[in-house]
Amino acid sequence: MGEFKVHRVRFFEYMPTAIRAMSFNAHTERLALARVDGSVEVFNFADRYFQEKVIPGKDAHSIEALCWVGGRLFSAGLHGEITEYDLENLRPKYSLEAYGGPIWTIISNPQGTHVIGCEDGTVKLFEVLAEGVQFERNLDRQKGRIISLSWHPSGTRIAAGMMDMIRVFDVLTGHAIQRLLVDRSVGGCKSRETVVWTVVFLSDHTIFSSDSAGKVQVWDGHTGTLVKTHQLTKWDVLALSVSKDESSVVAGTSEGTVVQFQFIAPNLQQQEKEWVRTRTFKNHTHDVRALVEIGTAIVSGGMDTQLVVRPLLEKFEEKCFASGLRRIHFPHRNLVSCAQKARLLLLQFPGQLELWRLGESDGHGKPGDILPLKTKPEKLLYLKRKGKDHICCSALSSCGGWLAYSTVSSVRLYRLQTDNNISITKVPKLPKVLRSAHQLCFSSESSYLFAASSQSSVLFGCSCLGENDCEVHVYNLQKLELHCMVPMYSSCPSAMGIHPTTNNLTMVHADQQIFEFSIAEKQYTVWSRKLQMQGLHNLWLNRDTPVTHVTFNPKNPDQILLHDMYMFCIIDQSLPLPDQKTQFYNQMTLRSLSEQERPSHLHAFKVCKSFQDLMCMRLLDDQSLVVVERPLMAINSQLPAPVRQKKFAT
Repeated sequence: MGEFKVHRVRFFEYMPTAIRAMSFNAHTERLALARVDGSVEVFNFADRYFQEKVIPGKDAHSIEALCWVGGRLFSAGLHGEITEYDLENLRPKYSLEAYGGPIWTIISNPQGTHVIGCEDGTVKLFEVLAEGVQFERNLDRQKGRIISLSWHPSGTRIAAGMMDMIRVFDVLTGHAIQRLLVDRSVGGCKSRETVVWTVVFLSDHTIFSSDSAGKVQVWDGHTGTLVKTHQLTKWDVLALSVSKDESSVVAGTSEGTVVQFQFIAPNLQQQEKEWVRTRTFKNHTHDVRALVEIGTAIVSGGMDTQLVVRPLLEKFEEKCFASGLRRIHFPHRNLVSCAQKARLLLLQFPGQLELWRLGESDGHGKPGDILPLKTKPEKLLYLKRKGKDHICCSALSSCGGWLAYSTVSSVRLYRLQTDNNISITKVPKLPKVLRSAHQLCFSSESSYLFAASSQSSVLFGCSCLGENDCEVHVYNLQKLELHCMVPMYSSCPSAMGIHPTTNNLTMVHADQQIFEFSIAEKQYTVWSRKLQMQGLHNLWLNRDTPVTHVTFNPKNPDQILLHDMYMFCIIDQSLPLPDQKTQFYNQMTLRSLSEQERPSHLHAFKVCKSFQDLMCMRLLDDQSLVVVERPLMAINSQLPAPVRQKKFAT
């Protein structure tokens, strides 16, 4: 594998924000989630939960609810606006004032009419048109705010959760036809109002509600009577979700638990079915604010910032990737840029950039030793972004002389001086067509800035960028034109790189498959075809997180370096590929063997798991490695205290 001097960096204080809302599109198998900072992420659940898109947030622009209508995504929040997103250009398409105060919920019926619940007590119907949404009418105004809404599957009635009650509306007349009173006394204080956080309206007119008194209640929507009360906690039950076949309902609590209810016979002697509490899952440390049941799994998120995919094992006949518990902590993209020649790191935050100079050590030692620092890491620059839009991408040139970043509204380029006195100068005039960019990177010699624009074009020339979904286009820098397209593959590329000497393109996809494409010959290489014919080792294919960076060792052209959240790997193309019978993680075994025995156990994949929670791994020009870690324990330590902390023997 080789030995490297490693700069182990832990000063990147990346802090994800809490998950506030979710919406699942069963047709496209996309999950959209919104965070407290106003950003929206789209995950492809058909492609190993890959984070396909990120729409950056905006200051003072929170999101309370998300909603899919076909392939279109809408949000609403306390700012009182409905927003539709441009999922191609990764930005808000437009925002429409609802004129009803803060919006707590947004949901659509099968016919495509949006329902908005507002602070002023009105339920507003908006019609979804090809060019946008248009206000249609108000239903009867109520005293008090509308907190939650649910359509009956027929589209004829709406249940609205409020303070201390649930209202049922007839959509045709707009009148409230039922009032269901929620008891304050059970699990709460009689003098305190009970907030009905979520309602779910089922086909048989059963209504589920969850509230701030810790209850999940089942109602008969025909008669307006209470059928059953489930006291789950002393604190809030914040989220509800129903399965597609309406046989299961799950609830998320402020204690971090997810509770499942199923419509079954409670015992063998009783034939008649009823809603029974069946299972409790504890995968979160804090509030579960968003919850979706997708058929084979329960997807949850909340204050502890992680997205959890909890499989329902009875849905699987055999073990597979989807049957394993998954926790998604970090974005599936790079937030760290490295100047390999200048030994600088650029750290990206939503509101600012930080430029650091790496420390140096002149010590020597044996593998595993911690070397003393001659100079400590130094923060050289703190650059606050302009405007309210959050930073979506950034880049630092290899020489350390150029810095660029983009928001959804502008791209900014700066000249850096870091030798003696630190100085930064903004480049005043950039091409007007460069309004914003999804990705930025500099050429290896720092003479070109490559930008993938929000208009799906490539500006300033580009070696290679992933385009719409899974397409990969290769461009010629001399002629500034499209050179070729890589054959289409079903899984999205998560990382790619062009070899500095062979000019071969290495791509790693969300399903962990690896391809090597000859740009000169416009076809896959012999090594790539051999790899696909033999197949990758199962232990490689079953890893949890996607590869987020690919690079190469200039001192050894046969070596490809890549990493994900849990490991970094060196692929040596001069060595044989491992088959399924080969011990894949064989580093300890190799160390114990003699020099004569080692060759028979060597294979191409050398995996290092000494570093965890990896945000970045880069190879510097002096053949030392930079490893940027963000320990999950450090993130958890900065979270607010959970609402309840279980103590010993209680």
